[in-house]
Parts: sequence; structure tokens; C-alpha cells
Amino acid sequence: MATRQQERDRARRRYEKRQAEQAQKSADQARISRLMAVVGTVIAVVALAAILGSKLSSTRVSSPDPTVNASPTPVLAQGCTKPPATLGTSATLEAPDPATAAGKTFTATLKTTCGDLVFTLDGAKAPMAVASFLQLAKTDYWVDSPCHRLTTTADLQVLQCGDPTGTGSGNPGYGYAVENAPKTGRYPRGTLAMARTSDAAKGNGGQFFIVWGDSTLIDKDGYTIFGTVTSGLDIVDKIAALGVAEGSRTPEDGAPKAPISILRVTTTEKKA
Repeated sequence: MATRQQERDRARRRYEKRQAEQAQKSADQARISRLMAVVGTVIAVVALAAILGSKLSSTRVSSPDPTVNASPTPVLAQGCTKPPATLGTSATLEAPDPATAAGKTFTATLKTTCGDLVFTLDGAKAPMAVASFLQLAKTDYWVDSPCHRLTTTADLQVLQCGDPTGTGSGNPGYGYAVENAPKTGRYPRGTLAMARTSDAAKGNGGQFFIVWGDSTLIDKDGYTIFGTVTSGLDIVDKIAALGVAEGSRTPEDGAPKAPISILRVTTTEKKA
């Protein structure tokens, strides 16, 4: 017959066994919880990687497959070739002496991606503008520069060129005042004039515009007329006929849909 002490020992052992079983059960549950947490983390990481991969693939600029995300082929006017890459730089030059052009007449030939444009430059009426044009031609300022703006409104029909950055904000590092601006504000077809900033005293630089249709520019200071187009106006007509590129500031003012770039400019003085 078991003594009281033996019964107490058996009860204690039963209690310790239940405690051990409970502890093991708790440990097993904790281990399972940790495992589930790890699995959940792995699943979350994989899902996040998949999402990021999807987003990256949707915004990728280039692809091994040349047909994926390819830039649209530019619309080329008849007789034009694809323009070269824009050099993207202006210059830091000193303003020339207008005396180098004063009283003289020059011929300028612009070799472009669409053929030659020939200008007559009038140094008698616009000596500073012509002297600047001669200097920029001589220094190859306009090599591979696009004609970046076409305007086709009823009152203004011009093709603007002369910015080697192609942005419309490039300049040669100097500016000069308006000269030989028409008081009437009229710029007949074939006119060659300087584009400028709002500062008439020093807003002229290297950008100019070719008037391909009779235009009116009402401005108290006007724009410098420094020459005429003597050959190649039909090239400008072809560019203008194709209109303004999609996505421009307005349907009548922006980059030409058919690109044209100046490759090089040469000038010679016309002898009397």
C-alpha cells in the first residue's frame, strides 16, 4: 500500500509531465508561427518584386528588340534627308564690329538636309546683323542646327532657325539692338529677319526667321530685316506645307512636322 509520500511523488510527476507536455505544445506552436511569418515574408517579397518588375518593364526606355519602344520615323519632306543629331550647345563669342559689313552686300549659302538656301545679306541697311551673321557662319556656329519653329497662322508665316541647341533659347553669347525694322510691321514673303527676345536693345543674337508667306508683326520696336531669300524658298514651302508637329504648343506654332537642319553656312562678298 502506497504511503502518503509516494502518492505525493506520483502526483508531482503527473503534474510535471503535464507541464512538460504543455511547454512542448507551446514551443511547437511558436515554431509554427515563426515559420508562417517567414513564409509570409517570402511571399510578400516575391509579390513586391513582381510588381516592381512590371513597373520597370512598362517604363523602360530601351529594349534589345529594336521594334519595341522605337522612336517614330520622322516625316521627311520630298528631297530631304534625316537630320543629324543636334550638337546642343551655344557659344560664348564677342559681338563683331558692324564696320566689317557696313555698306556691303553678301551672299550666304545654307547647306541643309533639304537642299541649299541662298540669301542676299544687306550690310548697308543692317550692318550689325550682317556682321554677326558673317561671324557665326565663319565660326561654324550653325553646324547641324535644326530649324526649330514653324508658324502657320494667317498673319505670321515663318520658319525660325539659328539655334544650335534646338530649344529656341540658345544664343552666341552676345546681343545687339534692332535695326532696319519696318514701321508698317509688314514682312513680305522671302524676307530674312532676326528673331529676338523682348529686349529690343540687345535681344538679337543668332536666331533668324525666313518669311515664307506675307506676314504682319505689330511691335513697337519691330524686327531687323537684314536680307532676302534669293533661292530655295520652295524648300521652305515644302516644310510649311506639312505643318506643325503633333504635340506642339498650338496646331499652328511649334516644331515643323518635317524636320530641316542647317549643315553648314558659307558666305561671300558681292563685288560691285
